[in-house]
Amino acid sequence: MTTPPKPASRPDRVSLWRYMMLFRRDILSAQPARLYRAWMAEFRTPFFRSYLCNDPALIRRVLKERPRDFPKSDRIGEGLRPLLGNSVFVTNGAVWERQRRIIDPAFEGGRLRDTFPAIFAAGQSAVARLPEGEVEIEAEMSHAAADVIFRTLFSIPIEHRLARQVFEAFRDYQRSQPILNLAAFLPLPRWMPRLHRRQTKASARQIRALITALTESRAAEIHAGTAPDDLATKIMTATDPVTGDRFGTEEMVDQVAIFFLAGHETSASALAWALYLLALRPDYQDRVAAEAKALGDTPDFAALSKLKFTRDVFREALRLYPPVPMMVRENACPEEMRERPVKPGAQIVLSAWHLHRHERLWPQPDAFDPDRWQTEAGRVCGRDAYMPFSQGARVCPGAGFAMVEGVLLLAMLVGRFRFDALPDHVPIPVAHLTLRARDGIRLRVSRRDL
Repeated sequence: MTTPPKPASRPDRVSLWRYMMLFRRDILSAQPARLYRAWMAEFRTPFFRSYLCNDPALIRRVLKERPRDFPKSDRIGEGLRPLLGNSVFVTNGAVWERQRRIIDPAFEGGRLRDTFPAIFAAGQSAVARLPEGEVEIEAEMSHAAADVIFRTLFSIPIEHRLARQVFEAFRDYQRSQPILNLAAFLPLPRWMPRLHRRQTKASARQIRALITALTESRAAEIHAGTAPDDLATKIMTATDPVTGDRFGTEEMVDQVAIFFLAGHETSASALAWALYLLALRPDYQDRVAAEAKALGDTPDFAALSKLKFTRDVFREALRLYPPVPMMVRENACPEEMRERPVKPGAQIVLSAWHLHRHERLWPQPDAFDPDRWQTEAGRVCGRDAYMPFSQGARVCPGAGFAMVEGVLLLAMLVGRFRFDALPDHVPIPVAHLTLRARDGIRLRVSRRDL
């Protein structure tokens, strides 16, 4: 088994100012090593308390048993609001429930099958586009994942003018957007400006303007009866079964922004790390390539059932490198957690990064071992200590979509190419909008003998 890299942990005690600076730069290396063994840890600031919970029973309480008592924290959402507006990612309560009633049917199993041809076409384009030699694989996977989103959402490839512009604007946004802004640490009143960076706000405005153009064009096609039957059409024509409402243009722009962020950023991260992990283990890579041969030239949705080991590789990549490494909730009621009183308004941090590598839960937690998913211990941990897409009512509606996309593209790429690690390049994970490598992931790519 191979032990891939993880970031260095900070000392147990640092000043609040130092912690804030570390957190803004990278939330993973800002955390102490003891969190890989702790069931719960308390962090104090002058303005609020945070409790990181690794205890599976506490995670079930927050995400599955009483999710309404633990709404999403605005401290995280504030940093993303210039781009995401009032999207399903940042809302709570009745607003969020209405949004999910409209969105969820588009991602149900039967409709997910309808997206398979578009995902396969994006995979073919990725295979045709991938160069040989030394390649920065994160950039290539960002391109591929963006292509999947545009093909499945708006029936256009990444080469389409507006799709290309959104993709390029989003790269600018990534470079300027820290994971948190000042509102995450200070109790700012609602009227006070959030101090977003000027470049961040400009990039967000540009992205939203481009998405508005796509959305308005699709609304006109729906009105004319010429719209393709893709995810955008399904969502824009869906009605809330309770109120009969549909999304207006502004609401749809909010939702498309989070679909692009969640569907593009997270998939790109997971695919890049999966390819790096396979580059460390050529024997695992050959097993994926052998499964890929079973796909044939024109596979259908049922062909995914033949990619069992590839699916376990992707699940293991999501375990070791969860694209969204931390989630933050806020308790609305007085709580007692592991015999500690927790006052309302505390920040409840659920860290997939630490849970997935927890030394008391996972056998050999830092090892890359796809075969663990076929063991009883792996299945138990997968049920109790695995949440790459969250859990419960707020589980990502596109979780099934992401698994289809990730497994299919991974098989198609490894079936055509061999990926080798570079001995002088060890990618170090850092958390920004999603989990990425500090200096990218460079691999040597060569065409596989077929």
